[in-house]
Amino acid sequence: MRRVVRGFWGPRPESAEALAGRWKHTLDQLTALLPEAGSPAGAGLTGPWRQVHASGPGTELPADEAALLAALRLVRTADDWSDVTGTGLRIARGGGSGWKAEISGLAGGTPEFLLQSLVIALHAPDDAEVPEAALLAALARVWEPDFGDVSDDDVLDALEDDAGFSVGDPVVGRVGYLSPGRAALVPDELKAVREELPGGGVLLRIAAPGDTDAVVRAYERLNGAGALRPLPRPMDRAAL
Repeated sequence: MRRVVRGFWGPRPESAEALAGRWKHTLDQLTALLPEAGSPAGAGLTGPWRQVHASGPGTELPADEAALLAALRLVRTADDWSDVTGTGLRIARGGGSGWKAEISGLAGGTPEFLLQSLVIALHAPDDAEVPEAALLAALARVWEPDFGDVSDDDVLDALEDDAGFSVGDPVVGRVGYLSPGRAALVPDELKAVREELPGGGVLLRIAAPGDTDAVVRAYERLNGAGALRPLPRPMDRAAL
């Protein structure tokens, strides 16, 4: 099963050193939360992290801050790099028994229309226990997004077809994260398990895998309350 754990935010200029620190903490959290080599039957993430390039084969990327900083600095030397857009990095790690993780980030820029983001695409066996809420909570603590979600193709299709969701708008999935400004707008009657996170944001456990109807209902309730309204364009802040 493929699922995505995502966080999005507006303009927030950051140095390569600051981004390397966030990336290092992200990889540390994934290592702690997901099964690795030595798990039963060789399941879990077993290979090294590799940087994915726009062309050509991937290259091994050690999960230490110095290597991540060097990779980010190299990205910034490209002819088409812009400090407005942000610095992109894409890394992946293979595994056994159907496990694979890929992380794509675009951060540190000051765009007026394109959101910054960190997206973890995780492939795991259908019967595997995946700590979805813990992964989103870790992403929220490390990257301080405006909103985030845990979704899969079925959830996103249901939101587009039944709730009028458009790609790029704030969204929640089976699990959602809302920054403090959005959390203050969550209606009391929303059916979700809430967890306050450091800094004032809230994690919402909304539905079990497969329960797309519950996700659609929660999205509609949150959207109606204003908790999912887009950042004003042109953007002038990281969060609502």
